[in-house]
Amino acid sequence: MWVPIIPYEFAKYSAIAIMAGLDSILGATNAMLKNKFDISIFVSGFFINSVIAMVLTLIGEKLDANIFLAAIFVFVYRIFNNFSSIRRELIERHNQKKVKNEE
Repeated sequence: MWVPIIPYEFAKYSAIAIMAGLDSILGATNAMLKNKFDISIFVSGFFINSVIAMVLTLIGEKLDANIFLAAIFVFVYRIFNNFSSIRRELIERHNQKKVKNEE
């Protein structure tokens, strides 16, 4: 499996962009399960959130502040919320199918 080699100087930017992208993907999955998915919201959120997070990381580095850590905290919080919402939705669907099959 090929894995890109990212220079150390860009590691924070890459990590924050990946976290923002993962947050957007899980948010889109959650929206799809709830029949609220909108492709324009997904695409704009995917790219704009990633860029904003990287810019905030850059500003934080210039100010010698760890804004990067705050952004990671927020994205991880949102990712766990989306995971739990997706899990609940899938369990509810499974239970509904189970009840229908028993009838």
